[in-house]
Amino acid sequence: MSRAQPIVVLTAGEPAGIGPDLLVMLAQHAAKSCLVAVTDPELLEQRAHALGLSLRIDEFSGAPHRPGRMQVQPISLSVASVPGELCCDNAGFVLQTLDRAADGCVAGEFDAMVTAPVHKGVINDAAIPFTGHTEYLAQRTGAPQAVMMLVSGQLRVALATTHVPLREVAARITRPLLRAVIRVLASDLKQWFGKPDPIITVCGLNPHAGESGHLGTEELAVMIPALDELRCDGLRLLGPVPADTAFVAAELKKTDAVLAMYHDQGLPVIKHAGFGEAVNVTLGLPIIRTSVDHGTALERAASGAVELGSLNAALRLAERLVRDRHTA
Repeated sequence: MSRAQPIVVLTAGEPAGIGPDLLVMLAQHAAKSCLVAVTDPELLEQRAHALGLSLRIDEFSGAPHRPGRMQVQPISLSVASVPGELCCDNAGFVLQTLDRAADGCVAGEFDAMVTAPVHKGVINDAAIPFTGHTEYLAQRTGAPQAVMMLVSGQLRVALATTHVPLREVAARITRPLLRAVIRVLASDLKQWFGKPDPIITVCGLNPHAGESGHLGTEELAVMIPALDELRCDGLRLLGPVPADTAFVAAELKKTDAVLAMYHDQGLPVIKHAGFGEAVNVTLGLPIIRTSVDHGTALERAASGAVELGSLNAALRLAERLVRDRHTA
């Protein structure tokens, strides 16, 4: 059921990082949606004090957002958080906030979730296997295949694999994976980004897309057969294209999205193009989830030296996706 104003749930991410700062800063401004933060209210109050900003904490009611205030669904930290100092004891708290936000979206209590950055290392140091928001939220919501895509203006870069050591990437690039990822990407470009017949550029894995097998055989043995199968189903695919030419301006004009094979093949390009304004959006979920394009920036926590651009962009995109879903 659509609402007069969407309810967007926010998570603060790693409590020792800049996530709480961003939520406090966001609360100072007007919003087109009802904002509710799932976090420890004392954490927000302490960070507001450190930043010299006024913040009133309200119980979550679904009322319109009012600048200088933040509605909160409270979850308590395990131990007090010190800006810039990671603590394994709060790893469970971070995941609890994600669970509450995601479950609320699945249940229809919230219309979308926007996440501040987490610190994967400290969660793993707490003996909790965790590779990132994308995989965690897919498991939590029962999504068979989630896809990470960053958006900056008209540039869209999706990933076939996400937070995987480079030495493991080639083994992860299989025909079933490529078919699943590309189907999700094509479907969500149609559903959410106004591309009724999207064109997708698929980067090769190897230099020069394998150079006819002389620089690697994955393109010949795995990628080309998978792409040909998808073309038979009507998908419009370019590639495998050498990654060093896929992002040339003239090539980008031909496509609606670029699929990179691994994290550092695609993300440096989009971060160079629009760092601080780009948005991480998870495709393939039964809920709407967007996020910032940066990390926890522990050294900047509580310093005031933080830009709100990416979180603002993530919120705007989430609001647009909610609106488009309700008008479709």
